[in-house]
Amino acid sequence: MMAKAVAFVLFEGAEELDFVGPWEVFTMAGMVTRGDITAFTVAEKAGLVKCAKGLQVVADYAFDDCPSAEIILVPGGMATRVQVDNPALIAFLARMDARADYTTSVCTGALLLERAGVLKGLKATTHWGAIEELKATGTETLENTRFVDNGRVITSSGVSAGIDMSLHVVGKIWGAEVARATQKYMEYYPEPPRWD
Repeated sequence: MMAKAVAFVLFEGAEELDFVGPWEVFTMAGMVTRGDITAFTVAEKAGLVKCAKGLQVVADYAFDDCPSAEIILVPGGMATRVQVDNPALIAFLARMDARADYTTSVCTGALLLERAGVLKGLKATTHWGAIEELKATGTETLENTRFVDNGRVITSSGVSAGIDMSLHVVGKIWGAEVARATQKYMEYYPEPPRWD
């Protein structure tokens, strides 16, 4: 097994499920692989970060003292429209991407990756409500897809799609058996309720 650390990049107003769903995937996969996967949170400043729906999460590290990570995950949310103009965040993403094996985003986290130069020449996706925003950056944007895999850069559409993308990354790195075991432990078998 290949040990990997996953850095979850947080900011004020980050959409909760964008990172909590993937956190569950990667940490559950860590249980399946008996510790080969670790996870931590990082924000501009260590400490409490208030997310989009009011959940407060403690960032383990600040940008300045963040350890390296093989996998980077960037959530989205309405706050990305402000965060694209946060030079500290954008520089941090570019720096982390340069050292990571995989850089991933959920939802409008793709807008942050684009601003950091990570999506240059790549295809990407984002939440359906932000497709036109991402297209306007010049990024080749794919619609109606759960995630887009460019090799080391992987973007997913909105919110719950981050779970699918994270399971894909687990399978890509540690194999289908680990991904299936993770899915089973999570009991992640999406069956939307019927409204008829």
